[in-house]
Amino acid sequence: MDDAIQIDNRWYIPAMSARADDRNRVLKSGDGFVVFSRHGEMGHAGFGDQGFYYRGTRHLSNWNLQLAGREPVLLNSMVHLDNSRLVIDQTSPDLFIDGACWLQKGSLHMRRELGIHDGVLTELRSLTNYNQQTRALELTYHFGADFCDIFEVRGNTRPRRGENQAAQVEANAVTLGYLGLDHVTRRTRIGFSPAPDTIGPDTASFDIELGPGESFHIETTISCDKGETGFHLPSHAQTMQAIEADVAADRESRTDVLTDNEQFNDWINRSVADLQMLTTSTPHGPYPYAGVPWFSTPFGRDGIITALQTLWAQPEIGRGVLGFLAETQADCEDPANEAEPGKIIHEMRDGEMAALGEVPFRRYYGSVDATPLFVMLAYRYYRRTGDRVFITRIWPNITRALAWVTGQLEQHGFLVYARHDGNGLVQQGWKDSDDAVFHADGQPPRPPVAVCEVQGYAFDALRRGAELADLLDHDSQASDWRRRADDLQAHFEQRFWLEEIDTYALAIDGDDRPCAVRSSNPGHLLYTGIVSPERAARVSAGLISPAAFNGWGVRTIFEKECRYNPMSYHNGSVWPHDTALAAAGMARYGHKDEALVLTEGLFNAAIHFDLHRLPELFCGFQRILGQAPTHYPVACSPQAWASGTVFMLLESILGLRFDPDAARVSLDHPRLPDYVNWLRIRRIRHQGGELDLIVRRHGKGIAVNIERREGQIELNVTV
Repeated sequence: MDDAIQIDNRWYIPAMSARADDRNRVLKSGDGFVVFSRHGEMGHAGFGDQGFYYRGTRHLSNWNLQLAGREPVLLNSMVHLDNSRLVIDQTSPDLFIDGACWLQKGSLHMRRELGIHDGVLTELRSLTNYNQQTRALELTYHFGADFCDIFEVRGNTRPRRGENQAAQVEANAVTLGYLGLDHVTRRTRIGFSPAPDTIGPDTASFDIELGPGESFHIETTISCDKGETGFHLPSHAQTMQAIEADVAADRESRTDVLTDNEQFNDWINRSVADLQMLTTSTPHGPYPYAGVPWFSTPFGRDGIITALQTLWAQPEIGRGVLGFLAETQADCEDPANEAEPGKIIHEMRDGEMAALGEVPFRRYYGSVDATPLFVMLAYRYYRRTGDRVFITRIWPNITRALAWVTGQLEQHGFLVYARHDGNGLVQQGWKDSDDAVFHADGQPPRPPVAVCEVQGYAFDALRRGAELADLLDHDSQASDWRRRADDLQAHFEQRFWLEEIDTYALAIDGDDRPCAVRSSNPGHLLYTGIVSPERAARVSAGLISPAAFNGWGVRTIFEKECRYNPMSYHNGSVWPHDTALAAAGMARYGHKDEALVLTEGLFNAAIHFDLHRLPELFCGFQRILGQAPTHYPVACSPQAWASGTVFMLLESILGLRFDPDAARVSLDHPRLPDYVNWLRIRRIRHQGGELDLIVRRHGKGIAVNIERREGQIELNVTV
């Protein structure tokens, strides 16, 4: 495995094929997602992640087609802006018999439309003859299913697997099956309409004869079953109607943003579409799954931060995240899964390996930050909506979360983590790769570890929990939590600030030694408000210094620190959500010029990425004029909190605020980037009212005008 890439004790195997291409095409709906090559294939080339996945298992690993034994030539490959479908145009290559060309390239056109909904992938394929003569040829589908668990695809090896079942071949369909070690049968049905001329366990062929200008249409339906509900077999038209209904409902539920900068609009629109695609309906409401392909599942931290980013534009996501996490909150001790009463879940998985305990992530609580973040989101959800009824409903969950926080503080002085099980995560903050926390000499910290940003989360959770307690007339709790917040703030400033590096320590270890490493983590401290104004100014300046800001975003570890590596996962790369939290924190302390620097950097990065889609992370190399950011090879794209970045940046530079007790919206010293002259926000809904407003550059200042108002909603602007 000399060519493999290791992340978090897991191995990623790069493709050796000359056709390897990181510009995959992704579709997702509910608990299923598909990763195609740009050719609309699976498994023929790439980084090994292509396939149709459903509930943690790859149900289709091979899917490609040949015309007369040759691969079609790609003309165009495009995912619709709303992610509703993948459309591919292909043509025939030169086709030869006995050395003579009987069909010149470009004679046949093949158009393909693919969509996924409710565990079903459908495709409509149309073949048209533009040759002046009748032509007959064979069109052959090749397919297969390895039924690999997502962790096997990521590189985990297993001592043994379940058994593949014999393929069931019908006149118009093939069903592939796998009986897992968890005694669950997973099946994939591949159906064709019309029926193929020949069909077998891994191929289906059509003998097609087309006159000049004639067309032939084939519809395929690939349906997944986990041994519970049987196969759902919609037509392609029914699948597309269901997708379009979901997209329309999402569009109606959220606030729209438009500017005079088309490239900025492309970034916003792609982010909107990706969030819609990644967000899955649950019994508790919408929940944004973390990212495709590796993290298409509920994550506590990722879901909360995505909800925080989008709260002003789509508060329903915040409610869905809170409801889901309240329901899955830990209520007992379970060291193998890092569960403790009151903790909020880190990750949930539904595949075979999770069910068997081969990986600990079936219901895993190994994050130190999700619990205080849960309280932070609850408070901000209330501020956005005034929904006192919902806060009352989840109040027991809030109090249990804060009981866990206060218990940690009583025992350790800070929120700390130490792995209880050898299979769990070593580092349990947001930078959770094994080598992400270290001392100035590169040595690892001795557990338990207190990372700096988590202390800010705890401070904010206690302060905001106290405000919610005031709201619900729990005076003694409010007083206790405020006192603890004040004590934590004083203790934090004393122990974490390091004058010699002009910022806060990355962490303090179990020997009470600070990790004197300059990192992006203090940007999160600005977001929570735990730091003094004087130190906030110094932290802000440091985050846009050349060592930190590479022209696109903030490096996770500053240049020239011991383990700095711009190609690493957490030690020098740039994560968009991390940069956005820093920008939001800067704006909180009034440093909007610095926040605008970070906004411009991420905007310029988005322009260069395929589809204007910011990935999970990218390399931290210094920006060079005329060159794009350097890709990180196995970054999730799309990723929910990368998609939510633009909304947090807009909220911050506009100073957008909501009054929970009145139909009142405020803009506090709004700013626009230099490359945006006007910004229009439609359907700002609050307390039964609705606003459309436009923010314009007016000389050296900013002017805000209401374009439409429904109800008695007010707009306050401080300039």
